[in-house]
Amino acid sequence: MTVPAMAQGSGSAWFETNYLGIGLVVIGAGYGIGKLAASALESMARQPEVAGNIQTAMIIAAALIEGFTFFALLLCWIA
Repeated sequence: MTVPAMAQGSGSAWFETNYLGIGLVVIGAGYGIGKLAASALESMARQPEVAGNIQTAMIIAAALIEGFTFFALLLCWIA
């Protein structure tokens, strides 16, 4: 005989997909910023005379990635 409490869904699947989305967002952002920094540092090493311009572009791009990451995390957390 089945216990009625066991037959009902616990609703935990929502939390599992929510946390999976958060994990994917964080991993993607970390990978993106790491790739951005590696490429910028390689470019600065090859052409030191434009290092200031590359660094400025890198900081702006990293800020945009972080902004998107916070927005995506907020959506995963709320949804």
